[in-house]
Amino acid sequence: MQTNAALHSPATGPARGYAMPIGGGAVGREILDRFAKLAGGVDSPIVVIPTAGEKDSYGDEELARHPLRRYGFAHLTILHTRDKAKSNEAGFVAVLRRAKGVWFDGGRQWRLVDSYLETSVHRELEALLARGGVVAGSSAGATIQGSYLVRGAREGNTVMMAKGYEQGLGFLSPVAIDQHLIARKRENDMLQVIAVRPEILGLGLDEGTAVVAHGTKFEVVGVSKVAVYDANYAGGEDGKRYYFLSHGDCFDMAARKKVACELP
Repeated sequence: MQTNAALHSPATGPARGYAMPIGGGAVGREILDRFAKLAGGVDSPIVVIPTAGEKDSYGDEELARHPLRRYGFAHLTILHTRDKAKSNEAGFVAVLRRAKGVWFDGGRQWRLVDSYLETSVHRELEALLARGGVVAGSSAGATIQGSYLVRGAREGNTVMMAKGYEQGLGFLSPVAIDQHLIARKRENDMLQVIAVRPEILGLGLDEGTAVVAHGTKFEVVGVSKVAVYDANYAGGEDGKRYYFLSHGDCFDMAARKKVACELP
């Protein structure tokens, strides 16, 4: 049964830094420009986390063709493990202490949970945000940034709510983030989540589109749209229980309304 819990659950992003979920697909110049600005430029140290992908190991050859390298970032380092114990080793996480930005590649979000949730890596990512850094991620790398994890099932990415895989890294909270929204016709999938968890703010990001979240506000950047799912939204004239934001729109997650933009 739906309650008014959403009225008492103001959502927020990082207080000092920036979370930048991206909806997958081709990442356009406008998104990379914003990431570079928030990270302090192409000479800043950036950590790339490809762990959502299928491979057991990743080397520098992946960086040679990475979108960040093609854009011009000069100091990229890979962080990857399938061993959760390694994620707690001081030497393994040291690279995150020097980073100005982190980029999660796409794949399956359950692999990120298995490797990094509630580890020293997780804590260092929070510390990076606390000192004003930026964490971006595309596709699975977007979804993992919410507090409630959707499509986390090992069995397949059509399962929205999977027991044992419902907790994300929580850079935006209480928020659930979906991706490839319009491209894969997923517009109605988030409705089942907020029906059960009405306190959650649902965000559906289409391909080539990101949100830049800081404090309680985010700005939409990219070529397509972001859908907003709010249990208190009664629906528009079109009968849909969600509504869209486009490039340049700003949204207050706590107030759950469109506002004027103030983000860098």
